[in-house]
Amino acid sequence: MLSVLLTVLVVAILFFSATPAGREMWNNYTHGLKKADEVSYETRKTVEDTARSYISSYNADVAIYKMYVSSDDSEKCEYAESARMRAIRTATAYNEYILKNSYVWKDNIPTDIYKTLDVDIVNMETDK
Repeated sequence: MLSVLLTVLVVAILFFSATPAGREMWNNYTHGLKKADEVSYETRKTVEDTARSYISSYNADVAIYKMYVSSDDSEKCEYAESARMRAIRTATAYNEYILKNSYVWKDNIPTDIYKTLDVDIVNMETDK
């Protein structure tokens, strides 16, 4: 039984290493694995880049809101309200995006990407 197994193993090694058909089969197999890894990497990179752009936009709008919210100037108050509305829309879109794409990280989210963004920026106690 062992000799049959060893014979099959030797024949397989010779086939995949010495014959053109065997090399082609092996190369197609390894190329398929590499292609799958590249697609997975590109998907992850795209999702992470998009998430980081959402976070950046959200943080900018929250900063603008905090800067102008207590101003006496009505134009600056309107600017603050506009920034607040943008931040809420961004947070909502981000939270939906992360929910839809959380499979990409398999419970291993990068530290600079939050699981959620706070939609209630008026009552925020801490900065993200």
